[in-house]
Amino acid sequence: MSGFTVAIVGSPGVAPEMGKKGTQSDLTLYNVTRDGHHTTVVEPTQFPEKFPPLLSALAMADRAVLVLYELSRPVAEAIATVDLTDVPTEVLAADAVGDDSLRTVFRGSRLAEAPVLRMGLPELRERIETWRVPETSGPVQVPIDHSFPVKGVGAVALGVVRRGTLHSHDALRLWPEGKTVEIRSIQVHDVDVKQAVTGERVGVALKGVDSDELTRGQILAPPEGLRAGSELLARDVRQCKYYKTDWGEGSKLHLSLGLQNVPAVIGPKTEGGFRVQTDRPVVYSEGQAGFILDLSATAGPRIVARVNLG
Repeated sequence: MSGFTVAIVGSPGVAPEMGKKGTQSDLTLYNVTRDGHHTTVVEPTQFPEKFPPLLSALAMADRAVLVLYELSRPVAEAIATVDLTDVPTEVLAADAVGDDSLRTVFRGSRLAEAPVLRMGLPELRERIETWRVPETSGPVQVPIDHSFPVKGVGAVALGVVRRGTLHSHDALRLWPEGKTVEIRSIQVHDVDVKQAVTGERVGVALKGVDSDELTRGQILAPPEGLRAGSELLARDVRQCKYYKTDWGEGSKLHLSLGLQNVPAVIGPKTEGGFRVQTDRPVVYSEGQAGFILDLSATAGPRIVARVNLG
Protein backbone atom coordinates (compact mmCIF):
# COMPACT_ATOMS: atom_id res chain seq x y z
CA MET A 1 0.00 0.00 0.00
CA SER A 2 1.02 3.62 -0.45
CA GLY A 3 -0.38 7.03 0.40
CA PHE A 4 -0.18 10.64 -0.73
CA THR A 5 -1.63 13.88 0.68
CA VAL A 6 -2.63 16.85 -1.49
CA ALA A 7 -3.67 20.31 -0.29
CA ILE A 8 -6.12 22.10 -2.56
CA VAL A 9 -6.12 25.82 -1.83
CA GLY A 10 -7.15 29.06 -3.51
CA SER A 11 -10.57 29.24 -5.16
CA PRO A 12 -13.05 26.92 -3.40
CA GLY A 13 -15.17 24.11 -4.79
CA VAL A 14 -12.59 21.71 -6.22
CA ALA A 15 -11.65 19.49 -3.26
CA PRO A 16 -15.17 18.02 -2.77
CA GLU A 17 -14.97 16.68 -6.34
CA MET A 18 -11.77 14.76 -5.63
CA GLY A 19 -12.98 12.03 -3.28
CA LYS A 20 -15.26 10.84 -0.49
CA LYS A 21 -15.63 13.21 2.46
CA GLY A 22 -13.89 12.05 5.63
CA THR A 23 -12.71 13.95 8.71
CA GLN A 24 -14.18 17.45 8.98
CA SER A 25 -13.16 20.31 11.27
CA ASP A 26 -11.51 23.57 10.26
CA LEU A 27 -10.02 21.26 7.63
CA THR A 28 -12.00 18.84 5.48
CA LEU A 29 -10.41 15.65 4.17
CA TYR A 30 -11.51 13.73 1.07
CA ASN A 31 -10.30 10.19 0.42
CA VAL A 32 -9.73 7.99 -2.62
CA THR A 33 -8.46 4.41 -2.54
CA ARG A 34 -7.56 2.66 -5.78
CA ASP A 35 -5.32 -0.34 -6.47
CA GLY A 36 -3.77 -0.22 -3.00
CA HIS A 37 -2.96 3.51 -3.21
CA HIS A 38 -4.64 5.99 -0.88
CA THR A 39 -4.97 9.66 -1.80
CA THR A 40 -6.02 12.19 0.83
CA VAL A 41 -7.11 15.66 -0.29
CA VAL A 42 -7.06 18.39 2.37
CA GLU A 43 -9.11 21.57 2.07
CA PRO A 44 -8.74 24.48 4.54
CA THR A 45 -12.50 24.78 4.95
CA GLN A 46 -12.51 27.69 7.42
CA PHE A 47 -10.10 29.82 5.39
CA PRO A 48 -10.32 32.79 4.80
CA GLU A 49 -12.38 33.38 7.96
CA LYS A 50 -9.48 31.80 9.88
CA PHE A 51 -5.91 31.85 8.61
CA PRO A 52 -4.20 28.88 10.40
CA PRO A 53 -6.17 26.20 8.48
CA LEU A 54 -4.44 27.30 5.27
CA LEU A 55 -0.98 26.68 6.72
CA SER A 56 -2.16 23.46 8.38
CA ALA A 57 -3.37 22.10 5.04
CA LEU A 58 -0.06 22.97 3.41
CA ALA A 59 1.91 21.45 6.32
CA MET A 60 0.05 18.16 5.88
CA ALA A 61 0.61 17.99 2.14
CA ASP A 62 3.16 16.27 -0.06
CA ARG A 63 2.02 18.52 -2.90
CA ALA A 64 -0.40 21.44 -3.36
CA VAL A 65 -2.79 22.45 -6.08
CA LEU A 66 -3.39 26.20 -6.18
CA VAL A 67 -6.78 26.78 -7.81
CA LEU A 68 -7.22 30.11 -9.60
CA TYR A 69 -10.79 30.52 -10.80
CA GLU A 70 -10.65 34.21 -9.89
CA LEU A 71 -8.19 36.71 -8.42
CA SER A 72 -9.92 37.69 -5.19
CA ARG A 73 -8.38 38.93 -1.93
CA PRO A 74 -8.49 35.45 -0.28
CA VAL A 75 -6.88 33.94 -3.37
CA ALA A 76 -4.16 36.62 -3.26
CA GLU A 77 -3.49 35.75 0.39
CA ALA A 78 -3.29 32.06 -0.51
CA ILE A 79 -0.81 32.85 -3.28
CA ALA A 80 1.41 34.89 -0.92
CA THR A 81 1.35 32.05 1.60
CA VAL A 82 2.07 29.21 -0.82
CA ASP A 83 4.98 31.23 -2.21
CA LEU A 84 6.70 31.23 1.21
CA THR A 85 6.39 27.46 1.69
CA ASP A 86 8.43 24.66 0.14
CA VAL A 87 5.43 22.52 -0.85
CA PRO A 88 5.70 21.48 -4.53
CA THR A 89 2.82 23.26 -6.21
CA GLU A 90 0.88 23.05 -9.45
CA VAL A 91 -1.58 25.72 -10.56
CA LEU A 92 -5.07 24.88 -11.83
CA ALA A 93 -6.18 28.00 -13.71
CA ALA A 94 -9.52 28.79 -15.30
CA ASP A 95 -9.55 30.18 -18.84
CA ALA A 96 -10.79 33.47 -17.35
CA VAL A 97 -7.39 33.85 -15.64
CA GLY A 98 -5.15 34.33 -18.67
CA ASP A 99 -1.42 33.77 -19.01
CA ASP A 100 -0.71 37.50 -18.76
CA SER A 101 -2.57 37.68 -15.44
CA LEU A 102 -0.63 34.69 -14.13
CA ARG A 103 2.69 36.23 -15.10
CA THR A 104 1.74 39.44 -13.29
CA VAL A 105 0.52 37.69 -10.14
CA PHE A 106 3.49 35.32 -9.91
CA ARG A 107 6.24 37.76 -10.88
CA GLY A 108 9.19 37.44 -8.51
CA SER A 109 7.81 34.35 -6.75
CA ARG A 110 8.65 30.66 -6.95
CA LEU A 111 5.22 30.11 -8.49
CA ALA A 112 6.45 31.73 -11.70
CA GLU A 113 8.00 28.31 -12.46
CA ALA A 114 5.03 26.21 -11.30
CA PRO A 115 3.26 23.99 -13.87
CA VAL A 116 -0.03 25.55 -15.00
CA LEU A 117 -2.87 23.10 -15.65
CA ARG A 118 -5.78 23.91 -17.93
CA MET A 119 -7.96 20.85 -17.39
CA GLY A 120 -11.28 19.68 -16.05
CA LEU A 121 -11.82 18.10 -12.64
CA PRO A 122 -11.90 14.47 -13.90
CA GLU A 123 -8.48 14.99 -15.49
CA LEU A 124 -7.18 16.64 -12.32
CA ARG A 125 -8.44 13.72 -10.23
CA GLU A 126 -6.63 11.25 -12.48
CA ARG A 127 -3.45 13.31 -12.30
CA ILE A 128 -3.52 13.52 -8.51
CA GLU A 129 -3.97 9.78 -8.18
CA THR A 130 -0.67 9.17 -10.01
CA TRP A 131 1.40 11.14 -7.46
CA ARG A 132 3.61 9.20 -5.08
CA VAL A 133 5.73 10.07 -2.04
CA PRO A 134 9.51 9.70 -2.56
CA GLU A 135 11.12 6.97 -0.50
CA THR A 136 12.50 8.24 2.80
CA SER A 137 14.47 6.69 5.62
CA GLY A 138 15.09 7.53 9.23
CA PRO A 139 13.21 7.34 12.53
CA VAL A 140 9.44 7.42 12.28
CA GLN A 141 7.54 10.71 12.66
CA VAL A 142 3.75 11.07 12.76
CA PRO A 143 2.37 14.60 13.32
CA ILE A 144 -1.11 14.48 14.83
CA ASP A 145 -3.78 16.48 13.02
CA HIS A 146 -6.94 15.21 14.75
CA SER A 147 -7.73 13.14 17.84
CA PHE A 148 -10.73 11.79 19.72
CA PRO A 149 -11.76 9.20 22.33
CA VAL A 150 -13.26 5.85 21.31
CA LYS A 151 -15.27 3.87 23.85
CA GLY A 152 -13.51 0.65 24.74
CA VAL A 153 -10.38 1.72 22.86
CA GLY A 154 -9.23 4.96 24.43
CA ALA A 155 -7.32 7.78 22.76
CA VAL A 156 -7.11 7.70 18.98
CA ALA A 157 -4.89 10.02 16.95
CA LEU A 158 -5.02 10.69 13.22
CA GLY A 159 -2.05 11.75 11.12
CA VAL A 160 0.22 11.00 8.18
CA VAL A 161 3.46 9.05 8.54
CA ARG A 162 5.93 11.71 7.40
CA ARG A 163 9.06 9.60 7.75
CA GLY A 164 10.04 6.02 8.42
CA THR A 165 7.72 3.11 9.22
CA LEU A 166 5.21 2.97 12.07
CA HIS A 167 4.71 -0.42 13.75
CA SER A 168 2.12 -1.75 16.15
CA HIS A 169 3.45 -1.78 19.72
CA ASP A 170 6.12 0.84 19.00
CA ALA A 171 6.96 2.85 22.13
CA LEU A 172 7.29 6.49 21.07
CA ARG A 173 7.56 9.88 22.70
CA LEU A 174 4.64 12.27 22.41
CA TRP A 175 6.43 15.53 21.49
CA PRO A 176 6.80 18.25 22.78
CA GLU A 177 5.64 16.54 25.97
CA GLY A 178 7.95 13.94 27.44
CA LYS A 179 5.30 11.24 27.82
CA THR A 180 5.98 7.79 26.35
CA VAL A 181 3.04 6.14 24.59
CA GLU A 182 2.53 2.75 22.97
CA ILE A 183 0.96 2.20 19.55
CA ARG A 184 -1.76 -0.29 20.45
CA SER A 185 -3.11 -0.66 16.92
CA ILE A 186 -2.96 0.98 13.50
CA GLN A 187 -5.61 1.52 10.84
CA VAL A 188 -5.06 2.82 7.31
CA HIS A 189 -8.36 4.06 5.86
CA ASP A 190 -10.30 1.88 8.35
CA VAL A 191 -8.31 -1.29 7.61
CA ASP A 192 -6.30 -2.86 10.46
CA VAL A 193 -2.59 -3.14 9.63
CA LYS A 194 0.56 -4.08 11.51
CA GLN A 195 2.65 -1.27 10.04
CA ALA A 196 2.34 1.90 7.95
CA VAL A 197 4.97 3.50 5.74
CA THR A 198 5.84 7.06 4.79
CA GLY A 199 2.92 8.81 3.12
CA GLU A 200 0.15 6.67 4.58
CA ARG A 201 -2.60 8.28 6.61
CA VAL A 202 -3.18 6.40 9.85
CA GLY A 203 -5.47 6.20 12.79
CA VAL A 204 -3.61 4.93 15.85
CA ALA A 205 -4.96 3.77 19.18
CA LEU A 206 -2.60 4.93 21.91
CA LYS A 207 -1.82 3.46 25.31
CA GLY A 208 -0.43 5.68 28.04
CA VAL A 209 -2.26 8.91 27.22
CA ASP A 210 -5.81 10.26 27.53
CA SER A 211 -7.57 11.80 24.55
CA ASP A 212 -7.80 15.19 26.26
CA GLU A 213 -3.99 15.29 26.37
CA LEU A 214 -3.76 15.14 22.57
CA THR A 215 -3.68 18.27 20.42
CA ARG A 216 -2.98 19.07 16.80
CA GLY A 217 0.71 19.52 16.11
CA GLN A 218 2.06 16.97 18.58
CA ILE A 219 4.40 14.43 16.98
CA LEU A 220 4.79 10.73 17.65
CA ALA A 221 8.49 9.97 17.28
CA PRO A 222 11.42 8.31 19.10
CA PRO A 223 12.70 10.06 22.24
CA GLU A 224 15.70 11.55 20.43
CA GLY A 225 16.06 13.56 17.24
CA LEU A 226 13.63 16.43 17.73
CA ARG A 227 13.71 19.54 19.90
CA ALA A 228 11.16 20.98 22.28
CA GLY A 229 11.08 24.39 23.92
CA SER A 230 9.41 27.76 24.17
CA GLU A 231 12.39 30.00 23.35
CA LEU A 232 13.59 29.65 19.79
CA LEU A 233 16.14 31.33 17.57
CA ALA A 234 14.75 32.51 14.24
CA ARG A 235 17.16 32.96 11.32
CA ASP A 236 17.05 33.59 7.57
CA VAL A 237 14.04 35.90 7.72
CA ARG A 238 12.08 36.16 4.49
CA GLN A 239 9.31 38.71 4.89
CA CYS A 240 6.11 38.55 2.89
CA LYS A 241 6.48 41.41 0.44
CA TYR A 242 2.81 42.32 0.81
CA TYR A 243 2.88 42.68 4.61
CA LYS A 244 3.52 46.38 5.31
CA THR A 245 3.08 46.77 9.09
CA ASP A 246 6.20 47.38 11.18
CA TRP A 247 7.08 44.56 13.57
CA GLY A 248 10.03 43.70 15.74
CA GLU A 249 11.08 43.28 19.35
CA GLY A 250 8.05 43.22 21.63
CA SER A 251 5.53 42.47 18.85
CA LYS A 252 2.83 40.00 19.93
CA LEU A 253 2.17 37.74 16.98
CA HIS A 254 1.76 34.00 16.33
CA LEU A 255 4.18 31.28 15.28
CA SER A 256 3.02 28.56 12.89
CA LEU A 257 5.32 25.55 13.03
CA GLY A 258 4.24 22.38 11.27
CA LEU A 259 0.70 21.82 12.55
CA GLN A 260 1.27 23.97 15.64
CA ASN A 261 -0.06 27.51 15.92
CA VAL A 262 0.87 29.35 19.12
CA PRO A 263 0.95 32.93 20.39
CA ALA A 264 4.48 34.30 20.38
CA VAL A 265 6.40 37.42 21.34
CA ILE A 266 9.27 38.64 19.19
CA GLY A 267 12.40 38.93 21.32
CA PRO A 268 15.66 40.80 20.89
CA LYS A 269 17.90 40.46 17.88
CA THR A 270 20.91 38.17 18.19
CA GLU A 271 23.75 37.35 15.88
CA GLY A 272 22.15 35.91 12.77
CA GLY A 273 18.53 36.29 13.84
CA PHE A 274 16.16 37.07 16.70
CA ARG A 275 14.50 35.28 19.61
CA VAL A 276 10.92 34.07 19.58
CA GLN A 277 9.16 33.31 22.87
CA THR A 278 6.09 31.05 22.56
CA ASP A 279 3.40 30.79 25.21
CA ARG A 280 3.94 27.02 25.50
CA PRO A 281 6.57 24.51 24.37
CA VAL A 282 6.61 23.51 20.71
CA VAL A 283 8.32 20.65 18.86
CA TYR A 284 10.64 21.29 15.95
CA SER A 285 13.75 20.09 14.15
CA GLU A 286 16.92 22.10 13.59
CA GLY A 287 16.48 24.45 10.64
CA GLN A 288 12.75 23.77 10.24
CA ALA A 289 10.75 26.49 8.53
CA GLY A 290 8.28 28.41 10.68
CA PHE A 291 5.96 31.29 9.89
CA ILE A 292 5.32 34.50 11.80
CA LEU A 293 1.63 35.46 11.61
CA ASP A 294 -0.38 38.57 12.38
CA LEU A 295 -3.85 37.14 12.92
CA SER A 296 -5.28 40.56 13.80
CA ALA A 297 -4.29 42.15 10.48
CA THR A 298 -7.29 43.83 8.86
CA ALA A 299 -5.68 44.65 5.51
CA GLY A 300 -3.20 42.71 3.45
CA PRO A 301 -2.01 39.16 4.18
CA ARG A 302 -1.88 37.71 7.68
CA ILE A 303 1.42 35.97 7.01
CA VAL A 304 4.33 38.19 8.10
CA ALA A 305 7.46 36.21 7.36
CA ARG A 306 9.12 32.84 6.98
CA VAL A 307 12.00 31.96 9.30
CA ASN A 308 14.25 28.96 9.93
CA LEU A 309 14.34 27.84 13.54
CA GLY A 310 17.26 26.72 15.65
